Amino acid sequence: MRSANLLNDFAFKYVFGEDCKEANDALKSLLMVFLERKVNKVVVKNSEMVKDYSKMKSPRLDLLVEFDDQTTVDLEMQLRQTKDNLPIRFSYYLARLHGSQELEGKYYGELKETIVLVFFNVNLIDNHRMCNTFTLRNEEGLSFVEESQDRMKIRTVEMAKLDVNKPLKDMNEQEKMIYYFLNCHKGMDDSKIKVMIESDGVIQMLEKRVETISDDGWKKIIEDFQKLHENEE
Repeated sequence: MRSANLLNDFAFKYVFGEDCKEANDALKSLLMVFLERKVNKVVVKNSEMVKDYSKMKSPRLDLLVEFDDQTTVDLEMQLRQTKDNLPIRFSYYLARLHGSQELEGKYYGELKETIVLVFFNVNLIDNHRMCNTFTLRNEEGLSFVEESQDRMKIRTVEMAKLDVNKPLKDMNEQEKMIYYFLNCHKGMDDSKIKVMIESDGVIQMLEKRVETISDDGWKKIIEDFQKLHENEE
């Protein structure tokens, strides 16, 4: 029996970050849905963290992903509240990631796109959109650089904005995936999950990955998650 949904950050990293085909396919599906772009190939740059997190003190459980065009994405599941200012925190992550590119002997125009994609379980932005993209713009919304040349983006996904009672037929792909994150531990016992698994190719891809985790695997995820919380207290 599954014992954690994908808002458990350990489960999230394990499902999407392990170095195996099922995890890689699930990750590509996730990125296609929330970045709204075609993904042919991705490489997880720090997959070793998935294996070593239980030995680390207060690890940052992010996934650093590189696309085939060398776009880099810092993918985060921010479930817990922190004392840090979250918008400033993730702006810092974006700046650090963008500035980590090797530019010696190159032109600035050769900088690759960097994106911080963050899943929050809180309402952070004062609007009704579950997904928001932020770039460098002035007070009137004018972009500092041409849209095609905009290399730095923060993409937020505020899961708490999802109406879980919304009929499945009225949900878009992003809402379906968030619903699956919240309820995947119920499996086919949840009527909406059942229909999605039977009819939605993206959710089927995620379900194939989740099904590869044994009961003992779920148990270890929960135990390690609890140990991290104990170390932080």
